[in-house]
Amino acid sequence: MNLALRQVLRSQTFRLCDRFTHRNLPKQIQITSTCPVIQFRNYCEEKVETKILPQLMEFPPIVWPSFMKFIKNWMFANFIIRPYFEQEFNLHEFIEASKHAVQVVSDALQRSDFKALEDIVEKDAISALKTAVSKLSVSQRQLLAIEKDDIFYAFPYQVGIMFDDSDKRWVEITMCYHVLRGLKHMKETGDLPPISLGVQPEYQDKIFILNYRFIREFTKGVEGSWWVNIVNHFQPHTLKKLQ
Repeated sequence: MNLALRQVLRSQTFRLCDRFTHRNLPKQIQITSTCPVIQFRNYCEEKVETKILPQLMEFPPIVWPSFMKFIKNWMFANFIIRPYFEQEFNLHEFIEASKHAVQVVSDALQRSDFKALEDIVEKDAISALKTAVSKLSVSQRQLLAIEKDDIFYAFPYQVGIMFDDSDKRWVEITMCYHVLRGLKHMKETGDLPPISLGVQPEYQDKIFILNYRFIREFTKGVEGSWWVNIVNHFQPHTLKKLQ
């Protein structure tokens, strides 16, 4: 699957409950027991926490596009990348191809199959993701897998071009995806969500924001391929809580 995905990326665009305390007891009863203190687990709070997906990597969360970056991205794509790096580059096609990468990577993360990531995610990122996923509960891991057809909005937040003293050059594209889990099924059944779904309580736990950063070397004479070096999944309505 990864081989097929890499071929798609290369061919597209760049090739891309309150706790119990002693206050609950009548005041006239004195607590004289020497038994060890029993800690009560707050299952209500724990149940809520399993619905919150922490950020997977240390990276500033991106939710909305920047107008200034949009102009800059367009200029980089049309006046630098296409003329000098890849004449067949098409940003729209790259966006569509990157959704396949999101589906493959997120599915592997849910299964904790880090071996499957070795052909598409950089080693340092895999190491960070292993640590993050190991801290998630089973319920939280089930929130990781994303179907590309559940992505209802995707945009390149930033297109960057990097050079070094030895004339090596790279292109880096930071993508943002807005996801509504179950959207594909809703479309198939004709039960489409309302436009105001972002403020509807019944949809808040189903909306996710994904930040993925892709990088590829474009040094002359080097046949580079796209790698993912940032992977972040989070829920916008819990962003303030996580901070």
